[in-house]
Amino acid sequence: MGSRVGVVGAGYVGLTSAACLAHLGHHVICVESDERKVAALRAGEVAIVEPGLPELVREGLAENRLVFTSDPEALHECEMVLLCLPTPMAADGRADLGVFRDAVETLSAVLPPDCVLVTKSTVPVGTAARIPALSGLEAVVSNPEFLREGHAVHDFLHPDRVVVGAAERDRESADRVAALYEGTGAPVLRSDTASAELAKYASNAFLAVKLSFVNTLSELCERVGADITEVTEAMGMDDRIGPAFLAPGPGWGGSCLPKDTRALLRAAEAAGVDFALVRDALRANDRQHAMVMRKIRRAVTGTVDGSLASARIGVLGLAFKAGTGDLRDSPAVAVARQLSHHDATVTAYDPCVPASAAPGLDGIRVVDDPYAVAKNADAIVILTEWPEFRSLDWARLATDADRAVIVDTRNLLDEQMLSATGFSVFGTGWRRSSTDIDNPMAPGPADE
Repeated sequence: MGSRVGVVGAGYVGLTSAACLAHLGHHVICVESDERKVAALRAGEVAIVEPGLPELVREGLAENRLVFTSDPEALHECEMVLLCLPTPMAADGRADLGVFRDAVETLSAVLPPDCVLVTKSTVPVGTAARIPALSGLEAVVSNPEFLREGHAVHDFLHPDRVVVGAAERDRESADRVAALYEGTGAPVLRSDTASAELAKYASNAFLAVKLSFVNTLSELCERVGADITEVTEAMGMDDRIGPAFLAPGPGWGGSCLPKDTRALLRAAEAAGVDFALVRDALRANDRQHAMVMRKIRRAVTGTVDGSLASARIGVLGLAFKAGTGDLRDSPAVAVARQLSHHDATVTAYDPCVPASAAPGLDGIRVVDDPYAVAKNADAIVILTEWPEFRSLDWARLATDADRAVIVDTRNLLDEQMLSATGFSVFGTGWRRSSTDIDNPMAPGPADE
């Protein structure tokens, strides 16, 4: 028989956790403050784009192991309650714990004294240790999530590791939390709460550093006549490095990496640690948008500082990565907005971003047909690595465009195939896509 588990929050992490725990045999009550979202979830309707999640939600409802409510009082008999709440970045780069604190205060009057409160939200180091004083609850366990959007269900049910952090006095509580994941077969790493909290920030910041490294390396490849694909293939074959997160792009983004990297940097500064490596990774990511803009200018005008006024640019991809419709801190959206701000006419398509999203995208025309982006276009720019873009009718796109030009910021497409349809292709980190036409070693103009 499974445990009685509460989940507070029905976002990416909360909803995935609730549905997957129900799938593993636990009885789950998911509390969400948005009444409309609760009504939709009770009907088995899932707005989040996440493979496998709608099916698991409907399974949990049908088997009476998953309940959705807006009433925190429903958690009063739970053995464990997982906090899966947003901790967005504040103006100073620190995590904003306002919603998190409010939830802890509310739960302190609802949960039984022997309930284990589990922090799954990404929170600053030391948060779990402070919760007993805020809530009156003694048993607090840190259990950070390591879910990738677009792979969240798979990652929950087949995790690389489960991190469970608890004080020495809470070892029994930690055992109860670890038991939630017995059906996954994953290794459980035990630690104190501070180490568990820092492990999440450290993991995301390391990935951010790796991505900034490869994006800067791709610029170097262009300037010295090397090819980023060949360089990263050689790097990835080294077991100490591995092939993951070695693909260049327009920058990294999403709901986690930017805020978690900045939060780690602020925590280091507060502790008197100069984490220059993380700071430089953030700066490199900010510069990457300007690098992409220079590449687009060159493709459209022939020079890296040419005017894009009146240029018609088709954009393929708006989500921060393939497999999700999430636009939060999306580098694709950032580049599309820069194009619009430089007086280009921008038409964009993303398979998970409907045309109805257009009002929030600053003059970017969003369409529901990928072929519409090519009509009279001076260039088509690939900004998100959706695999389905490979199977588009590129001969048709070349015919519809005014100029058959592709800027592939993700190196997603086959250059020979595109060339055969008449496209000129500008990739990322290619020896044949030098930022400066005449002198590959010449420095580019100042960042945007």
